[in-house]
Amino acid sequence: MSDTPVKQQNTAAFYGQAVASFAVAMAATAIGIYRMNADAWVRAFLAVAVLYLVTSSFTLAKVIRDRQEAGTIVSRVDQARLEKLLAEHDPFEKI
Repeated sequence: MSDTPVKQQNTAAFYGQAVASFAVAMAATAIGIYRMNADAWVRAFLAVAVLYLVTSSFTLAKVIRDRQEAGTIVSRVDQARLEKLLAEHDPFEKI
């Protein structure tokens, strides 16, 4: 029996919800920074900080996903090697 995990696909509704949630969060943050009662340089600093946080979050998510996919590929290669060895093994072969 194979322990290969089932590849899960996100539905279009889930994808749309994630995109909409991201857009609402970014818009709310931008409006909040724009309407803040502070000097322009303070608002600019906060805007740059938010953009940096968003880009680093995307990078972190990609790195985690890539590491997980690499682990899955190594696991599949190891399992294929084991299955090949078991298929080729003859327990009644005289040594």
